[in-house]
Amino acid sequence: MKVLQFTPPVPKEDAVVVEEDMLPHFYNFLHRHKELQVTLIIKGEGTLIAGNYSQAFKSGDVYVIGANQPHIFKSDPAYFDNLDKENAHAIHIFFDLERIPEAFFNLPELLSIRKFIDSCTTGLQLPEEHGKHIGDAIRKITSKTNLERLLSLLEIFQYFSKDVVGWKSLSTGFSNYPFSESEGNRMNDIFQYTLENYAENITLNKIASIAHITPHAFCKYFKQHTRKTYNNFLNEVRINEACKKIISGNYDGISTIAYKTGFNSAINFNRVFKKTTGMSPSDYKREFRHKTA
Repeated sequence: MKVLQFTPPVPKEDAVVVEEDMLPHFYNFLHRHKELQVTLIIKGEGTLIAGNYSQAFKSGDVYVIGANQPHIFKSDPAYFDNLDKENAHAIHIFFDLERIPEAFFNLPELLSIRKFIDSCTTGLQLPEEHGKHIGDAIRKITSKTNLERLLSLLEIFQYFSKDVVGWKSLSTGFSNYPFSESEGNRMNDIFQYTLENYAENITLNKIASIAHITPHAFCKYFKQHTRKTYNNFLNEVRINEACKKIISGNYDGISTIAYKTGFNSAINFNRVFKKTTGMSPSDYKREFRHKTA
């Protein structure tokens, strides 16, 4: 497996392509493409990895993925148990900036849109309060063609640039992705193994063997490509999964979640949870209940 160079199906060389996926699970490979991507998650849950950043995704989320930014919407394991049902549903808008003359975005009327697009290189998540409005706009764009799609997307970008504050950055400050094909293979194997086995005791020797390098070389390699240690990345994945379990309400206690997400003690879990999210598990639970009340 590798960081695939994905190419959306482009009818008649259009600059804007809309793809609606209704599948058992989302596209299961780390990939990138030259187009800027806007994605609405209509149905489905899992883990998003964008560059060196990871977090949980859920229904209703809207993301802007930068051009050539490696990413994967990895569906939760349950989605792979029943491949006969369409449990994952999303709309993706691909915008090929190379097909738009540079002079077009230099028009004074498009200055704010140009600035917004320039800010998307490492990916953004739309604040929840704008989700319904933009979700409706994205659904409407699926029925439009050619110039109508381009104009509708520009209207969405105009809204993004003028009316939305508090964007969540999908970045930890490192935006360079110098993956060769062999490095793409290796990073994808590391990500995939971690997402599928986060609840297990993943030793340094084990993950280094997945990457086919020595433990010492693995530590340097992973830090060089993500600007974080593997243990930090693994903890992010585990805490993402813990947040999903807290939100679902389907658990016996916080300590149960700790052990089911790979932590060896509730004390360590609470410490890492607070460091990652800025709040304790119990505070996170109360905050979620307050938002949904």
